[in-house]
Amino acid sequence: MKKSLNWLLYETHRWLGVVLALFMFVWFATGLVIMYSTPTAQSRAQQLAHAEVLQPESGWLSVGEVWQRSGAQRQAAAEQRKAKASGGEAAPGKLGGEPALADARLLRSAGEPVWLIEDTHGLRYVLSAVDGGLRETDRTQALRIAQNWFVAEGRNPAELIYLESVEAPAILRNRDTLRPFHRIASNEGEELLISARTGEVLHASSRWQRGLFWAGNWIHLFKPLDLLGLGDIRHDVQLWSGAGATIACITGLIIGWLRWRPGFGGKPTYSQGRTQPYREFWFKWHFWTGLIGGTVALSWALSGFVDTNPGKIFSNGEISKAELKRYLGAEVPATMLDWRPAPLRLAGTGIEVVELNWRRLGGETVLLAQGRDGLRLPLTPTGAGPRFSENAIGDAVQRLAGETKVAAVTVLDDYDSYYYPRHHQGSVEKPLPVVLAELDDAAGSRVYLDPQDGQLLAKLDRSRRVFRWLYSGLHHWDFGWLYYRPLWDVWMLTWVGFGLVLGASSLVIGWKRLVKTFAPKKRRVNTAAPSSESAAASPTRSGTLVTEAAD
Repeated sequence: MKKSLNWLLYETHRWLGVVLALFMFVWFATGLVIMYSTPTAQSRAQQLAHAEVLQPESGWLSVGEVWQRSGAQRQAAAEQRKAKASGGEAAPGKLGGEPALADARLLRSAGEPVWLIEDTHGLRYVLSAVDGGLRETDRTQALRIAQNWFVAEGRNPAELIYLESVEAPAILRNRDTLRPFHRIASNEGEELLISARTGEVLHASSRWQRGLFWAGNWIHLFKPLDLLGLGDIRHDVQLWSGAGATIACITGLIIGWLRWRPGFGGKPTYSQGRTQPYREFWFKWHFWTGLIGGTVALSWALSGFVDTNPGKIFSNGEISKAELKRYLGAEVPATMLDWRPAPLRLAGTGIEVVELNWRRLGGETVLLAQGRDGLRLPLTPTGAGPRFSENAIGDAVQRLAGETKVAAVTVLDDYDSYYYPRHHQGSVEKPLPVVLAELDDAAGSRVYLDPQDGQLLAKLDRSRRVFRWLYSGLHHWDFGWLYYRPLWDVWMLTWVGFGLVLGASSLVIGWKRLVKTFAPKKRRVNTAAPSSESAAASPTRSGTLVTEAAD
C-alpha cells in the first residue's frame, strides 16, 4: 500500500510538472511584469486631473430640466441598448418601473457644458446643459477631448490620429456599458480610449505601457485564447490550470520534505554529505527552490485557483441595481432638480473646479465642487447641507438592509483589512473617513459608504471576506507590515525569483522526462554463435545494440 501511494505521489508530481512547467514559468514571469506595470485604466483621480475647467454660467439648465426634456431621447437610447445588450452589458428594464436620477455631475466635455447622469437602472447619459438634448461623443469631439487631455498635462502633440471605433478592446475591462470606444493616437505613440456614450477618457497608455500589458496581463490571464476564438473556455482553462498547479505544488512539497536529509540528530545523509538526492545542476536547483519557495508558490497557485470562484462558492460582492435603488430612496428632492448653475464664488480656496456633483439620500441632498486635485468642497445652496446627516445615512442603510436589522454603524478614520487602497490608488478612490454598517443577516454582511457624498463603496458578506484572504491575501500579500513598500517589493521579488528558478528547472526536467519517455529505445541483442556460413553472410556481431522505435 505504501509503495503504491509513493508511486502515485511521484507520478502525479512528475507528469503535472511536465504539463504545467511552461505555464508556471510564464505565470511567474508575467506576474513580475504586472507588479511593475502602471495601470492604463484611468482612475477617478487621473480623470479629474485631466478634466476641463468648469466655470458655470448663468442660464444653464438645471438637472431637472434636462431630465424632463430628454425623456423621449433617453427612452429611445435605453431601448436601443437593450436590443444590443450582450455579454456583461446592462440591459435596461430589468428592475421594472421608470428609472429615477441616481447621480448627476455638471462638467465640460469637448468645451460644451453637460450633465453626466446615471439613473437607478445603471444607465448613463450625457445631457446638454444648454438645450437639454442627449449627446453622444462623435469622432470630432473625441479628438478635441484627447487634445484637452494632453494640454492638461502641459503638452500639445503635433498630431492626433483617429484610429478606429472599437466595441471591446482587450486592454479595457468591465466597461461594457460605456461602449463603443474611440481609439485615438498621438504622433508620440500614446493612445487614448474614449467612451462614445459619455466622453470619458477610460484608458491612456504609451507604447511602453501597452507593451507591458501584452507581456503581462494579457498572457497571465490567458487572453490569447480570445484571439483563437476560444474565449468561452478561458475561464475553465484558468480553473483547471490553477487546480493542477496547486496539486503539483502540494505533491512537490511532500516529496521535498520526504527526501530532505539535513542530518539533524545524527540522521544519515546522502553520499558525499549531500542533504538532497540529486547531483545534476537543474535537479538540485529544483529541489532547493521547491523546498524553500514551494509554500509561497503554493499560495500563488491556490489563490489563482480561488480567483476563478470554483463552483461559485463565493458571492460576487457586487451591489445590485435593486439594492442601489432601495439605498437611494424613491424620492428625488426638489432641491436637486430645481437648482440652476451660476458662477461660483470660490476666491481664496485655491480650488480649480472641474465638476459639480449632486448626491442624494432619501430626502437629503449634497452639492460638491470637485477640484482638479481631487479635493471636494461642499456647497450649500438652499435645501442642501455640507454633508449627509447621521439620520439620512442610517435610514439609507436600513433601506438597503430591508427587513434585516442593522447591528452596528461605526465611523472609521483609518483603513481596515477589507477597505484599503491598492498600491496605485489614493484617497480619491478610497476616501476617509468611511461609515461601516454591519448587518445582522445570515451572511454577516458589511457595508462601507462615504459619509460626505453618500456613495456605496463596498459590500462584503462572510464569503467575500474569506475570498479576500484566500485570493488577495495569498496572491498580492497586501496585509499587515507586508502591505507597505519597499518591504512589499523585497518580499515579492524574493519569492518571484524563487518561482522563476523553480519554473525554469521544471521546464528542463520536464523536457528531459519527455525525451526519455518518447525517444527511440535501444535493446541489446544476444545472438547465438553463428555458423561460419552465416557469419560470412552477415557482419553483425553478437551483442550489437539494435535501435527500435518505442511502442
